[in-house]
Amino acid sequence: MNVSTIGALLLELVPAIVILGEDKRIIWFGGQFDDYFLIKQGELFTQIFSITARDLNRRQVTISTPRGKKFSLRPRPLELENERLTILLIDELTDVINNKDSKIACLEKIIDCLDEGVIVSDFEGRLALYTKAQEKLEGLKASNTIGKYLWEVYNYNPDMSEHRHVFKTKHPIINQYQAHAYVSGLPQYVRYSTYPVIKDGETIGVISVSTNETDLQSLLHETIEIKRQLFSNDKESKEQPRNGAIYSFDTIKGTSLVIRNLIKEAQTIALRDSDILLVGETGTGKELFAQSIHNYSNRSLSPFVAINCAAIPETLLESTLFGTVRGAYTGAADQTGLFEFAKDGTLFLDEINSMPLSLQAKLTRVLEERVMRRLGTTTVTPVRCRVISSSNEEPRKLGASNKLRPDLYYRIAHSCLIIPALRERREDILYLMNYFIAHFSKEFNTNISGMTDELREFCLQYSWPGNVRELKHVVENMIMKLEDQQEILDTVNLPLNLRSNVVKHHTPGNHQNSEQRKLFSAVNTFEKEYLRDILEKNNWNLTNAAKSLGIARQNLQYYIKKFKLK
Repeated sequence: MNVSTIGALLLELVPAIVILGEDKRIIWFGGQFDDYFLIKQGELFTQIFSITARDLNRRQVTISTPRGKKFSLRPRPLELENERLTILLIDELTDVINNKDSKIACLEKIIDCLDEGVIVSDFEGRLALYTKAQEKLEGLKASNTIGKYLWEVYNYNPDMSEHRHVFKTKHPIINQYQAHAYVSGLPQYVRYSTYPVIKDGETIGVISVSTNETDLQSLLHETIEIKRQLFSNDKESKEQPRNGAIYSFDTIKGTSLVIRNLIKEAQTIALRDSDILLVGETGTGKELFAQSIHNYSNRSLSPFVAINCAAIPETLLESTLFGTVRGAYTGAADQTGLFEFAKDGTLFLDEINSMPLSLQAKLTRVLEERVMRRLGTTTVTPVRCRVISSSNEEPRKLGASNKLRPDLYYRIAHSCLIIPALRERREDILYLMNYFIAHFSKEFNTNISGMTDELREFCLQYSWPGNVRELKHVVENMIMKLEDQQEILDTVNLPLNLRSNVVKHHTPGNHQNSEQRKLFSAVNTFEKEYLRDILEKNNWNLTNAAKSLGIARQNLQYYIKKFKLK
């Protein structure tokens, strides 16, 4: 068999063939060279492509043509009629990439170059991949996450893990908008989708792709701010639509960075048409956010319907939500449920964690299929409203205590906003105190101009378990029960249940009440005599006396009245 016959046979297997003699000169070539290879018989192959004879002893070599095209050479020795030849099997580089190791290398490089963040968890729920883009999105480090369980990294209940849910069900979760990571106490919101990785019919892992929307959000926030300004200018001259929602984002007060960022996130979410879960303690303002989101959205002209799931008996809650037809049960009449009544607007399910588990299962199906049936009928009615839910407990605690079904959580939490407690944004406490003082002073026609340092200190140290609602009610109660001519609020004006906290704050240990009274009596006597001494030294010039004490003049006037100094 001659050289040309051997070459022709091998061309059935590879795109191109070059056969070299013992001196590495070309004795035959053929195949799909096109104009990539500029070679001739008799030429020294190693000189043309700048490779050595030693390279031709390797199993695979990559060469470049004069036009920059890369090819793979697979040298194979051949003895023919006592002559040692070298056959070069030539493949395009794309064929080289098709081998397993090269594919993995290329995919890893592609993932590293993406702006989208990618995380992968294995069958146990451990993180196997955490990309650089994901580090930028969430502020975490791959070195601190890879190999750990997801719930360890993100600090939540394993039963509420979306990755485990996707792994078990093999169903993806698309277009979520939540914060899983926190940096310096601030939630890092990302939009993401989670998919199962299925091989040979079995799930081997789960992958989440998170989108970097920083630039888009900046543009959205600029648009939102312009819209807010236009709305603020027009809201006094135009009657607001009677849609059942009276609050807007202007109603939410606070100057802290965390509350300003939360309002921006809520405004961004308002423009999206997805269901939302609001999580926050009692009194943090969940309904304020729900109404504000509705009024800011494209659904603002449609109804806002709210229901407290904890306030309605279990037997009535289902018929209230879905409606009834006559004869469904004894005394039943044709009744429109809240899902129908909300139409294209918003249905707000407050304290959804109080909903019975049996009803949660039905609600899950309604939110999944976007259709519902009145009790007593098989007729299907489309669900067109957006659903905003709220919980006064964290979802991970609810899952652990079996108060919230995981499958319902995944349906209601397409976007999730965590509203911080007032004690977590203490820089807002004094701002809110002054705001409510001004508001209720005007409402009750009083002349309160501020608060004492003692009251200010108490407000900053108190934990405010009822949050903003409690603070508002406390200020209202204080101003309603003011003494005549009083202009400065003090701790003596606090409701009785809070005054004991003032005593505890100033008295270390667990002393008896009589001892506490003796202590405060002594302190008051000292303060009274000290003030009298300062006033006499300044010939009762209140401005100079206040300056020497380092307090405001009106504060000094209040103490004069408090201690009845003359």
